[in-house]
Amino acid sequence: MDDTQLHAIATKSVKGVFALVSRSFLIQILGILTSFILTVFLDPASFGIFFVVSAIIVFFNYFQDIGLAASLIQKKEEPTVIELRTVFVTQQGLVLMLVIPSIIFSSQIASFYNLNSEGQILLIALLVSFFLTSLRTVPTVIMERKLEYSKLVIPQILENLFYNISLIVCAVLGFGVMSFVIAVLLRAIVGLVVTYLVQPWPIGIAFDKVSFKKLISFGIPFQTNSILALLKDDFLTIFLGKILPIAQLGYIGFAQRLSYLPLRLIMDNVIKITFPSFSRLQDDKEALRIGIEKSLFVISLAIFPVAVGIINFSPFLIEFIPRYQKWEPALLSVVFFSLSTVLSSISTPLTNFLNAIGKVKITLYFMVLWTALIWTLTLVLVSRYGYNGVAAASFLVSLTSVGVFIISRRYVSFSIFKPTYKQFVSAAIMFVFIYLTKFMVTSFIAMIVLGVLSLTVYVLILMIIARKELFKTIRFIYGAIRKK
Repeated sequence: MDDTQLHAIATKSVKGVFALVSRSFLIQILGILTSFILTVFLDPASFGIFFVVSAIIVFFNYFQDIGLAASLIQKKEEPTVIELRTVFVTQQGLVLMLVIPSIIFSSQIASFYNLNSEGQILLIALLVSFFLTSLRTVPTVIMERKLEYSKLVIPQILENLFYNISLIVCAVLGFGVMSFVIAVLLRAIVGLVVTYLVQPWPIGIAFDKVSFKKLISFGIPFQTNSILALLKDDFLTIFLGKILPIAQLGYIGFAQRLSYLPLRLIMDNVIKITFPSFSRLQDDKEALRIGIEKSLFVISLAIFPVAVGIINFSPFLIEFIPRYQKWEPALLSVVFFSLSTVLSSISTPLTNFLNAIGKVKITLYFMVLWTALIWTLTLVLVSRYGYNGVAAASFLVSLTSVGVFIISRRYVSFSIFKPTYKQFVSAAIMFVFIYLTKFMVTSFIAMIVLGVLSLTVYVLILMIIARKELFKTIRFIYGAIRKK
């Protein structure tokens, strides 16, 4: 691969990260506003119905394409029309096998979960939405392979805009649970139509056994990883709900939500971009080395100071925000979960790299190990230390990330120390600065001032010890965003 192609991939990757992070900010702000309005106009029972029914659809999502979409993204060669149609037919077959029986037995499902007639209608609406969303998979894959995330975010923004606005309007008009029915159907229709407008493809029906076997050899292990992640995280939470008081489960949820915020906003979007990017570069080890180290540099640049800030400022948030004192018992869990995010910010790009070069069975072995460890350690530590044992177990399991580093270096010789140690030093100095000055925080305003000062310290230290790398990265990002 020549320098021009490498530069094109790098430029598209940076623009993609910027587009996805920008979209995340917009959607999160809109979602927060919508949630606030809904809490005013809807009763708790309506929310409960929506969350229960949504959980069923989340479960279905893990079985809708058996990893075939990821296979198309990871594939070295450009997918043929036959391969695209094979994935399309296979996926729609799987989706219909889930949707049709669920609609037929929707009354029994509603009865099992003690849902009323509106809950049953919402279930059917979400099943229809699930089917419509599955029709977007192939054009979405095409855009991801081309790293055209500036196009991909258009349907995502529009569907969320229509969803939230319609949800607000219907809730204000007193539609109750039917507000969700109208909103989810409108979101699915808008998303489907706009996706096909921005990325048309020669849709058709075909099935090639040879193509299917090639794609499934990567897809099955990849999707098994996702199912194990479901078992490792969501099923563990469900189990904990049976052995811990609901309030303690609330502390765990609060700590996770706060601590994982930088991962969801920054790392998830970077990972979404680097998987197809690394897949395009899988035969160029030098390009992969540069890509891995740049990813680690950018992720640690953002994650390290945010983790330090969350650990240090969460007690002040609880002290100064009205009615937040109830979350004080979650502070120790916040510390453990935040430390876990720091280690995850290093290991996750590496598992992503292994998947991109086709070593999905290796990541599957790690996922099996992590699932077994998290369940075992959680049960042991919860029995001895209560709900804080969940966060402690998460941190201990994250220490095994060193294994991912050792295995990844067998395929590409890269450094973890070089792209991250300067951020670590700057974050450590930031931590010391906050620790020495936090006695001056006597109000919410003072907390904000210290937060700005501590971030300034972080940036200044970076300017001193990593000026060259920092400015080079900023110039490249700025140039990539501006480039037409």
